[in-house]
Amino acid sequence: MNKKIELLAPAGNLEKAKIALIYGADAVYVGGKSFSLRARASNFEIDDIKELCTFAHSLNKRVYVTTNIIPHDDDLKNLDEYLLALKDAKVDAIITSSLAIMLRAKELVPSIERHVSTQMSISNHEITKFYEKIGCTRVVLAREVNLEQMAKIKKACNLELEVFIHGGMCSSYSGRCVLSNHLTNRDANRGGCAHSCRWNYRLFDGKHRVENKKYFFNMGSKDLMAVKYIPNFIDLGISSLKIEGRMKSAYYLATVVGCYRKVIDLYLNKGKLTEEEIKAFETEISKAENRLTSTGFLNNDVTINEQLYDTTAEHPTKEYIGYVLDYDENNQIAKIEQRNYFEIGDVVEFFGPNLENTKMKIEKIIDDETGEEIAVARHPLQILRIEVPFKLSKDDMMRKVK
Repeated sequence: MNKKIELLAPAGNLEKAKIALIYGADAVYVGGKSFSLRARASNFEIDDIKELCTFAHSLNKRVYVTTNIIPHDDDLKNLDEYLLALKDAKVDAIITSSLAIMLRAKELVPSIERHVSTQMSISNHEITKFYEKIGCTRVVLAREVNLEQMAKIKKACNLELEVFIHGGMCSSYSGRCVLSNHLTNRDANRGGCAHSCRWNYRLFDGKHRVENKKYFFNMGSKDLMAVKYIPNFIDLGISSLKIEGRMKSAYYLATVVGCYRKVIDLYLNKGKLTEEEIKAFETEISKAENRLTSTGFLNNDVTINEQLYDTTAEHPTKEYIGYVLDYDENNQIAKIEQRNYFEIGDVVEFFGPNLENTKMKIEKIIDDETGEEIAVARHPLQILRIEVPFKLSKDDMMRKVK
């Protein structure tokens, strides 16, 4: 199948961005220190963005920077300086939800593509004509658009379409929420979302508690997982498949990005996905995804099954315990940067961008600094050496099976 579709991944810092690209993303989107909706992410200094662009472009991949706050006048004071800095860094596109930012970017830095954020709630083809008219190149569809509606928009639209395939869903429409403002005095639309919808609540009707008293009430929804619909997106001609999660860990990104990379490539090569393959990919993703998932609005309107009413249904992830720094093929020794506790006798699983999941039992652990054997790895970031009877590569990861 001769089609090209972009896999777009999030990143909260430089390490995560590089991991996402190494594990198969065609592009990453990041937030700078200004104009971003994820103020709690590490976020990128301009020098970090420059380094990331150099790294991504060396792989023929792309970098997008979010400028997707709903800006007030005070927020716009340094806009020109920021846009020029992004141009100097060779950023490929900005993702924005403000007409003021779109139009100013078009005038000041026309070489940077302008992508319209999901915050603009794009859910029909008529509005795409407007964004085409003002020079935008891509629109990110609202998460509330189903596949049938998506097909109609694609048929009538000349712009690139980007859709979310995985990650958190918002209990408000396309993220336009003031719950954090009300409960924490933090403006969710200017980078301060406290995820108040995911807090634990008790629900009362007057003086009587009405929800299950064993659990707390939660206003959030299940996370989106659209593995089964990847063929639909590709067949529709969607330009970019987007993963949500700039606050997520490097391990989460490696697992989720790597899995969707394989899903896309498998369908492009074979022209179909079996139910067994879909189930296997969903199981693999669940090793890093601790929240329950659904297909959101894609099939049609959501039902009670897509809601997350209590957090007791969350499932544990497989524990990320090590990052591969190097592998001595002659001696079959892997140098590992330890991330979580493990010990001799543990069964672990290695995975990577070019490595099928492979399990083994830990037989020996050596402290790289002292050369001494140890029984337990209990110090995060400690450098260790372990015997691994199969070839590993830098950037492969290790997780505990049991």
